[in-house]
Amino acid sequence: MAVLMTNTATRVGIIVLSFVWFASCREADGVHVLKLAHGLDRTHPVHISMEYMGKLVYERSGGRMKIDIYPSGQLGTERECIELVQIGSLAMTKVSSSVMEGFAPAFKVYSLPYLFRDENHRFKVLDGEIGQRLLTETERYRVRGLVYLDAGSRSFYTKDIPILVPDDLAGKKIRVQESTTSIRMIQALGGSATPIAWGELYTALQQGVVDGAENNPPSFHLSRHYEVCKYYSLNEHTAVPDVIIISTVVWNAMSKEEQELLQEAARDAEELQKKIWKEASEEALQKVQEAGVQISYPDRSIFAAKVAPMYEQYRNEPHVYELIQQIQKVK
Repeated sequence: MAVLMTNTATRVGIIVLSFVWFASCREADGVHVLKLAHGLDRTHPVHISMEYMGKLVYERSGGRMKIDIYPSGQLGTERECIELVQIGSLAMTKVSSSVMEGFAPAFKVYSLPYLFRDENHRFKVLDGEIGQRLLTETERYRVRGLVYLDAGSRSFYTKDIPILVPDDLAGKKIRVQESTTSIRMIQALGGSATPIAWGELYTALQQGVVDGAENNPPSFHLSRHYEVCKYYSLNEHTAVPDVIIISTVVWNAMSKEEQELLQEAARDAEELQKKIWKEASEEALQKVQEAGVQISYPDRSIFAAKVAPMYEQYRNEPHVYELIQQIQKVK
């Protein structure tokens, strides 16, 4: 039995080491390569910022480290990429905090509608003690958050009618991310929430599987969903940040110097992304409007009042409820 256990442990160790080699390998010339995957287009501001991070890592390491990026869902959906990161077969990924909540429950706080008063409040939370604490709390789930990336505000876009008041969502099937909080939000507003992978959404909209979706302006534009959905209602119900995560298996195998270098490059990329995000959002709204999309600016307070009872549902989840209160107190 002891021999069997030893052999099993050896096999598991070999498997784990092979995963780490695939996710984070050293080439023959000694270059440390980190593999990063995500689901966005190469022209998306988030991808551009990750390319910048890779450039900084390569330059600052003197060519000893590099990041290979696999965009457009090449290595799977956001959920699948998180799972690969957890087991160490992928070094890094960029995911929405909404999807992260299925792995690190505290992240569900970011999917709550109208949690942030405005952009200034959001950045104070994410860049402050609360946001930075949540990034490292994820280590118990075998991933470590490096930085947040701005994903703007999410709003509804639909095929048949604009969403001007919550009642307009009645009977509408709205695509959401794989997020319990997002599903509850759509239900609270009177719609029917339908989780669908991002890469499958265009076809789902075309075929009538869903009547609409919700996302930020650059994603609405670059996904070409505006070709199907001609109504975009900027009710800005959530401002869910993206997050770059790294496998703790890979992180713990790195030297302290490598960790610090990667972390600083990620922070610099975060700052660049904030700058180009605003430009991309303004350009996206202009482009979809030119393509025939009707943009509306509904009264946010009507939507906020409708979903306000959601906050009390988290009283039975003390950690999340405490986070809500802490975030609301940030000035």
